[in-house]
This record gives sequence, structure tokens and C-alpha cells, in this order.
Amino acid sequence: MTGRAAKGQKRARLGVALNRLAALRAARARPATGFVSQPEPRTIGSFARGRQLIAGNFLFAGFLIEGPGVAIWDLPMPDPAFEEALHGCIWLDDLAAVGDRAARERAQDWVFGWIERYGAGSGPGWTPDLTGRRLIRWINHAILLLNGQERAAADGFFRSLGQQTLFLSKRWRSASPGLPRFEALTGLIYAGLSLTGMERLASGATEALARECAEQIDAEGGIPTRNPEELLDVLTLLTWAKAALEAAGRKAAPEHIAAIERIVPTLRALRHSDGGLARFHGGGRGLEGRLDQALAASAVRGPMPEGLAMGFARMHGGRTSMILDAARPPLGPASANGHAATLAFELTSGRRPLVVSCGSGAIFGREWHRAGRATASHSTLAIEGFSSSRLAPAPVLGRVPSLWLDETPAEVWARRDGDEGDHVMAGHNGYAPTHGMTHVRELTLSPDGAVLKGQDTLGAMTPEDRRRFETIFARVGLRGIPFQIRFHLHPEADATLDLGGTAVSVALKSGEIWIFRHDGVAEMTLEPSVYLESGRLRPRPSQQIVLSARVLDYACQIGWTFSKAQDTPASIRDTDPDRPESDL
Repeated sequence: MTGRAAKGQKRARLGVALNRLAALRAARARPATGFVSQPEPRTIGSFARGRQLIAGNFLFAGFLIEGPGVAIWDLPMPDPAFEEALHGCIWLDDLAAVGDRAARERAQDWVFGWIERYGAGSGPGWTPDLTGRRLIRWINHAILLLNGQERAAADGFFRSLGQQTLFLSKRWRSASPGLPRFEALTGLIYAGLSLTGMERLASGATEALARECAEQIDAEGGIPTRNPEELLDVLTLLTWAKAALEAAGRKAAPEHIAAIERIVPTLRALRHSDGGLARFHGGGRGLEGRLDQALAASAVRGPMPEGLAMGFARMHGGRTSMILDAARPPLGPASANGHAATLAFELTSGRRPLVVSCGSGAIFGREWHRAGRATASHSTLAIEGFSSSRLAPAPVLGRVPSLWLDETPAEVWARRDGDEGDHVMAGHNGYAPTHGMTHVRELTLSPDGAVLKGQDTLGAMTPEDRRRFETIFARVGLRGIPFQIRFHLHPEADATLDLGGTAVSVALKSGEIWIFRHDGVAEMTLEPSVYLESGRLRPRPSQQIVLSARVLDYACQIGWTFSKAQDTPASIRDTDPDRPESDL
């Protein structure tokens, strides 16, 4: 074990011990007896996932356990990540989305079961990361949980809420930076303003949240993870906390308000034409309507950034949007869910995604999680067998093993102009250490959004890179360096080889037909792919267009186009987006 890893393990053990001590102390308190004011439910869940839970299908952290009629705490725990997902209680949002009697009974059984088993300060749920998440859900869904309960049960519920609030007030500083810490502080503000006797804790949490806003939200409204969905989660928490403070007659700190004002334009730039988020660095598209709801709730008006937004370049024309990852990947702890997606793009036409990434496979387990992070799982160029960034074990060891991005591109650059439609040129040197190669991608979107032209170049740019390329070239027996350019298609896009195999026609459910062509330098194939989507029991099969070639000289350049051959018929109004459905 390296010295760095040993120190990380020592810190992790110390953190566990301190959490345990704070939990035991909090469990002896008798702090809260009720709500100062009735909280308003704000978190939104998935109806389909709620129905799965009621049916006894528990899908967490990539593990599916079928247990009809089994209490959630009696399930076998196949992995620490599965157990942590249970203790975070996000599943309450899904049960509340169903909202019928069966959903209410399960929500009550499982929450009061947690109090009975773990309320005394034991179990893996007593961490600041999970306690803030759990507090928010319990308070949001208090009406659902207390409906029809006896006075003794209600007293136990409020006592547990108060105990968890006291624990969080002592341990929030050890919450993981980023979303978990924002959750912890928002939960502390929520609880402080809602529970009797907890009011004194709200002021300190409000000041701490203001500091986190100043430190974690950069000048362009981005966060270190560069995860668009996580940025949406942060904005949602900040707007909730602001609304809760205002309802209590208090004001959010200037740093808090300024962070909301910085985030909103960035999220607008990361919004595709169908209303969903770009799926990068572990983030998904977000629940339908949630992004628009959060933007509206912020009450912030203003244009999108002219340059990059959190490192992403957005182009749009007509009803078409294209979003390109044009900055360095996240580093250190922020890269625990980061992807080797440099220069990958997504393309959406109207309400229909066309070119996508495979997405985060975390919901389907560690192997899918790791596979989804590889460059080959994104719509970009990859040297065969290599990713533009590599994965390495995290030096800080916890209950759930983590892989951080390592050996990321030292240089990533992008330049935009709009002389002939929207145009961006970007590059990275992520393959320079291994092959002496730099990837340059040039994209142009026509003003009407009907044509996306692309050109990818893989070449040795400096004398040092050329010497490295010559070494590798000789080592492979002068066969050249093989690489592929992938275009992963959405599962609802129906692709077929056309024109004798020289083109691919892609039909969308809206009736649009797009044609993909290339300049003939590479060999084109249509191959299977997968679409990793939260809320599903298994990955969805899809297709990918693959251009394969070899670098035989110092550079290889390939041109390609996506062009709309047929628009949505005038008689069809494509207003219904694809909704995730249960595939039980």
C-alpha cells in the first residue's frame, strides 16, 4: 500500500469512528416534538420505479433483488453501495410519486422500520452524506409518513428527525465535497426551520451554505464534477433552501443568491432542444420537466453564456442542438463518476435524441459503471484499446471502492466562431503519452440545423510526438495505429445501411430521416450498442455507427456529415417525448 493510500485509509477509519460517536450522542437526545410549519413536498420521484418497489423489485446500485412482501431492511445486502442507496431513502420520492395506499403503507413500514433498527445510532446510514439526503426526504414526505399513525409513532418520528439533525450539525463538515455537502447543509436548514427547538441550527447552516456556494460554484456557474445532472441537483437544493428561508422570514446570503444566478445560464446551455440535459460525467437527462421547473423556480432571466458552459460547447440551429465536451475531465475526488469523454458530442433534433453517449452504468453495477466511463462508450474518436483518460483506484478508501480518472489530457482547447453557421474547433492530447497522437475535432452546424459537418484528425503535432509515433509504429510492424470514431444512436433511432453500404439512414419516431455519410477514408460499419438509462431494470439495446481506420503517416483525417433528408411531416406534431417506462 502506498503512503498516500495508507493516509487515506487512516482518514476514512477516523471519519467512521467520529460518525459513530456523534450518532450515539445524538441518539440520547430528545430534541424535537413537531413541525414549526408544515413542510411542502418538493422532491420528485419516478412513478415507474415506485411501482417496481411496491411489486417487490428492488433495483439499487446495479443489483436487482426480488422480494415481494419483504421489508426493505430484511433484504440481503449484496454490496455496500446497495445498502447505502437504501439508507439514503431516495426511494421515498418514488413511492410518493405513486401515492396510493400500497405506496403509503410501504413508505411507513420502511421508515418506521429504520427508526426501530437504526434510530439508536447504529448502521451504515449514520454518515453526513446519507443523513442530509434522508432528512430532506423524511421532511418532504412527512404528511405521507404520518397519515394515520398513532401519537407514539409520530413522537418517535420527530425524535429521530431531531437526533439526525443534531448529528448533521456536528458532522456536516465531513460530508463529501459537492452534491453530498450541499444536501447535508440544505437538510440542516430544512430541519432547523421546520422542527421545534432546532431553529438555532439554521443560522450556522445558512452561513456554511453561503461559503460552499462561493467555493464550489465557479465564476462560470460550474462545479468540479462537470456533471450536468448534478449541477441541476445543486440548483434545486439552493432554490429550495432559499424558498425555505424566505418562508421563515429570513434572507438567503448574497453568495447563495449569486450562485443561483451563475448556475442558471450554464444549465440553459446544457439543455437540449427536447428539454433534457446533456448526459456527461455520470449524469442523466433528468426527469421529464424537472430542468424547466428548476429554471422557472430560480426566477433568473438572462442569456446563455457566449463561450463554454462548464467546459461544454453548445451549438443550435433551427430545432437542432449539439453539445460537445470541450474541456479537461474532472480530477481527484470530483472524478469518481467522471468519464473519458473528451470531444464527445450529443445531437438532438426537436424532441428526439439522435446521437448520444451510452451514459452512466452505475445503476447496473460496477462493471457497467466502468464500461460506461470508457471513451469507446461515447460519440468521439478512440485509439483501439485505449481511452483518452485512464482509471485508477482512489487513494481514499471507503465502504464502496472508487475509481478516479487518471492520466487525463494535459491540454484541451476549443475555439468557437459563427461565420458560416455555428462552428467549433477543439482538440486534446490525451493520446500523446501513449502514441504521440493529438485528436482535433471540427464541427459546423448549419443555421437551419439540417446539416452537421464534422472532421476528425488524429495526428502527431510536435517533434517529440512524432518520435513517439515512430516508436509505436515500428513496434506494431508498420501496420499503423488503429482507431475508431463512434456515433452511438438513441434506442428510438432506427438505423440501416443504405446506398450500398456507403451511408446510414436514421429514422426518428417523429418521421424525420437523417443520413450519415463519410469521405471514404475509413471503413464504416453499423454495430450493436447499449443505452444505459436510470429507471430501467437492464440496459437498452441500441446501435452505433463506427468509422474504422489506421494512422499510417503522421496524421489521418476523416470527414463526415449528418444531414436531414426528411423533416417531420407537417401533419404530425411531435409533442410527446420518450418517457422511461418500466420494462418488467
